[in-house]
Amino acid sequence: MSQSRAEMFTPEGVDLEHPNVARVYDYYLGGKANYAVDRVFGEKALERYPFVAAAAKANRLFLHRVVRYLCKQGIRQFIDIGSGVPTMGSTHQVADEIVDDASVVYVDNEPVAVAHSRILLEQEDVTDQHTVLHADLREPDRLWKQIEESGVIDIEQPVALLLLAVLHVTQPGSDGEDIGPQSVARFRELLPQGSFLVVTHGTADDVPESRKQEMADFGKMYDKSATPVIWRPHGEIEELFGDYELVEPGCTWTPLWHPEESGENAPVVEFDSPNDSVVWAGVARKP
Repeated sequence: MSQSRAEMFTPEGVDLEHPNVARVYDYYLGGKANYAVDRVFGEKALERYPFVAAAAKANRLFLHRVVRYLCKQGIRQFIDIGSGVPTMGSTHQVADEIVDDASVVYVDNEPVAVAHSRILLEQEDVTDQHTVLHADLREPDRLWKQIEESGVIDIEQPVALLLLAVLHVTQPGSDGEDIGPQSVARFRELLPQGSFLVVTHGTADDVPESRKQEMADFGKMYDKSATPVIWRPHGEIEELFGDYELVEPGCTWTPLWHPEESGENAPVVEFDSPNDSVVWAGVARKP
């Protein structure tokens, strides 16, 4: 097994004993910012559950479409929490194709994801417009202060807060309870009027019975990793938007959200049915 880009250097704090969800996700997307422990896990997962790669790619293509859509709505500031590693088109790359004045703050608590994001921004010489923070969504007030101090985002002006495929990674607090929804509620309060909240989340609701069992088994694989996952029902995912106003068509499967915003050369991910994508998505505006 060849050495990946990640193994050429190892940032301080990296756990090499357990697979990490951000690095495994990078592997699913064909990236190089992963370690042997992640590739072994990813290969085993894809061998058993081949739908996972298509679902991951559909989620990333949703990101591309939502960034294009929001740029056209006048949004120029993006906060991408749980952004992972820069694979298959990052938020700032898509935004920069549409406008020349977008600003992006990437946030992740995984050292490899942060390190590779910094390298990408430095290589592209865009660190005056975009930045990356090593931070945790479970501490929204602290994170918000870090965003303000970065100088990249004006927190008094509308922003798009992106929480893509991160909230189904369990976010336990000190008492072991998953506090992801609680953190999202605080972010909704912190966001200025006119901002957008974007969420994608794995769900076993309304998926084919065979896929539902696969998702249960797939989730058990992650139970043994450093980053367990949880599949929420549609209702719980939609509650994350609070009293924000959902953008048409409301919450739906990732392939169905504004397909007209696909890039000219966007890859096509084929599903027998949209619910095979297993990821529920929505965009909502703070009134």
